[in-house]
Amino acid sequence: MKKELDTTTNISKLYKEISRILNTARANAYKAVNFAMVTSYWFIGQLIVEGEQNGSERGKAVLEGLSKKLTAEFGKGFDESNLRYMRLFYQTFKNCDTLRHELTWSHYRMLLRVKDESARNWYMNEAANQTWSTRQLDKQIFASKYELALPKPEELAYQIKMDRLLIEERMKSSEEENDR
Repeated sequence: MKKELDTTTNISKLYKEISRILNTARANAYKAVNFAMVTSYWFIGQLIVEGEQNGSERGKAVLEGLSKKLTAEFGKGFDESNLRYMRLFYQTFKNCDTLRHELTWSHYRMLLRVKDESARNWYMNEAANQTWSTRQLDKQIFASKYELALPKPEELAYQIKMDRLLIEERMKSSEEENDR
């Protein structure tokens, strides 16, 4: 009886550990695929912008033609609207290396609505660091959380005053040491 109990306990422990490993692997695979798609959308946006700049065709005609061909081969997700988002994604996030792997395409589409670059970068980093869902990100943007997080003018003035005093104090003690 005890042997059966030990075997059952061992199987349960093994099962839990194997389940943890598999769930971690699945989550990592999902994140990797997701970020691969986000970066591919950035590169697609880059190619669209460069194609529009170098070609004789402009805007709507390019997107219309691309949409038909891409949808025929790769399925939905390549309508003109999404291609416009990809173009805007590239134009807004100039450096692909600054993209956060924790965020989804839906996060980035939301971030495109934020016009101020500093605010957009703040929301991007907070969303990644705080693991905000797209719903949470939307609420934070709607509530102007970035503007609320900025220090108030009187707080800045006080901090500048304190920094000046600290610098003056350090310079004074440095001069005293040099005089010795």
